[in-house]
Amino acid sequence: MGSWLRSLTISQQIGLLFIIVFGVLSLATVSAFAKSLRAMPEDKQESYDAMRRDLRALWVGTVLFWIAWATGAFVSTLLFAVVSFLALREFITLTHTRRGDHRALLAAFFFVLPVQYFLAGGQYFDLFSVFIPVYAFAALPVLAVFGNDPTRFLERAAKIQWGTMVCVYGMSHAPALLLLEFPNYEDRGAFLVLYLVVVVVSAQIAQQFATQRLRARPAARQISRSFSWRAWLLGSLAGGLAGGLLFWITPFKAPQAIFIGFVAGGCGTMGALVMQALKRDAGVRHWGSRASVTGAVGLLDRVAPLCFAAPVFFHSVHWYFGT
Repeated sequence: MGSWLRSLTISQQIGLLFIIVFGVLSLATVSAFAKSLRAMPEDKQESYDAMRRDLRALWVGTVLFWIAWATGAFVSTLLFAVVSFLALREFITLTHTRRGDHRALLAAFFFVLPVQYFLAGGQYFDLFSVFIPVYAFAALPVLAVFGNDPTRFLERAAKIQWGTMVCVYGMSHAPALLLLEFPNYEDRGAFLVLYLVVVVVSAQIAQQFATQRLRARPAARQISRSFSWRAWLLGSLAGGLAGGLLFWITPFKAPQAIFIGFVAGGCGTMGALVMQALKRDAGVRHWGSRASVTGAVGLLDRVAPLCFAAPVFFHSVHWYFGT
């Protein structure tokens, strides 16, 4: 079966994926809509809302895959750069900054972000990997110093660095996948983006489903009542299963696809938990509660799992295959 799937032409694989992915998404959406018509216990409402957000994220990610496939790497990189810009804007909006941070913020938005995506699009992967963790991390606090404002300086500088790391560095690894080159895998980089999105969101949905079915003790109750180690493990296993089912669109063998899917899915769910902590710190229980004030639209909540999983996925594959 696997040999037959891999023997298909790119056009045939695209057609088969279109039928499978959109068919499954349509069924899941209809099921979620039917469930929303029934009364929902209050203790399960948070998990159900999270599952709906994950389903919407999977729709968005799948559409991004088709756009990436149809437009090529250049337009796809620009698209991810725009998403990264909006996510960083939302992150900064939800955190405390002062006038003295303006130099650092301008550099993050209008220098660090474009340079990072230029390096990704140009396949300068050595510099791409260290530009933000080394050079931007050193430069952004220096720029903030010249704002001449020592009030909560460490906290403010760390927030700008962390926002840049998650929203720019993490997200930029998704379009970089388009440009990885493997033997006998030419012009199929967009498949890796789809693989990553499906694995991460499958892990998210499975974790939320397990939370509803299991009586598990929350691992961080003050941050999320829906995160437990048992649910996380089941979600990661679901990510591995989804990765194994999609091995035929990747350069991986089935066991490799399962293991990488497990790791990426587990990293993605951890990223979602970190964003929950950010929301609690900012006093936001649900993204819509402060949207009119901050301009936040919930984009960061949806892309955070991908931002955490993409660098781990990219560098693991890049290192293992020596691409």
